[in-house]
Amino acid sequence: MLFLDFGFGKLLSNKLASGFAVVLVSSMLSSCVTTTTGGFMADASEDRAAEDYIQLALAYFDNNDMPAARRHVSNALDIDDRISDAYMVLAMIFQREGDLDLADSNFQRSISLDRDNSSARNNYAALLFSQERFQESYEQLERVATDTSYEGRSLVFEGLGRSALRLGRLEEAKAAFLRALQLNDNLFIAPLELSLLYFDQQEYLRARQYYQNYLTTIQFLQLPYTPRALLAGIQIEGYFQNDELVENFSLVLSTLYPTSPEYQILQRLINAK
Repeated sequence: MLFLDFGFGKLLSNKLASGFAVVLVSSMLSSCVTTTTGGFMADASEDRAAEDYIQLALAYFDNNDMPAARRHVSNALDIDDRISDAYMVLAMIFQREGDLDLADSNFQRSISLDRDNSSARNNYAALLFSQERFQESYEQLERVATDTSYEGRSLVFEGLGRSALRLGRLEEAKAAFLRALQLNDNLFIAPLELSLLYFDQQEYLRARQYYQNYLTTIQFLQLPYTPRALLAGIQIEGYFQNDELVENFSLVLSTLYPTSPEYQILQRLINAK
């Protein structure tokens, strides 16, 4: 859930998947909460019910139904008020609703209950990054990056690189982006940022190599160019005197993003010639 938006097609598939998840988990709950009495079986049934309520809350969250998501988090907390994941989901709900202080406190509560909850730390890092609290975001992601079992570890390193960039720690950013691509060579933010880092260090061939990797990936994923990516292409391909590509990138930047800071930079570059 860190930093990425894959466009309408991905959003539609997520909504369909989430709708299926709501039906599936509802079915799980109906079969899970039993009238078993006595000791271990009752405890096990309650634990399973709490976990299923959390999964159902996440499904409603993905469907942007915050009241239903909140209701199922409350159901889980009624069973056990010390479930780390329940406070993580509650924090995500508060964040989406714009209650950022409550989101922050609930993320902290989630992490205090389970110091090894990598999902909570990763989502908390996203909140911190959005608030430009880059050092705190970096520290959370640094902890998650050591969790070799975490499924989204490549994105964690990508986020780590982005936080390091904002802190001006360029070599750490480069190392994080390279590690992200080592784990998953289908990323697109990491190669773009590496192309810019290498360009600034006058390693032009490497810059072009990573920029080409970026282009290949976004074309495969059918993602739009960002202003940052267009300006990078103008600078890198301009160094190699690829005038046709520079002209194409410049046209797209001026047409789609005429008020962007990147377009203003382009104008200054043109005027400086």
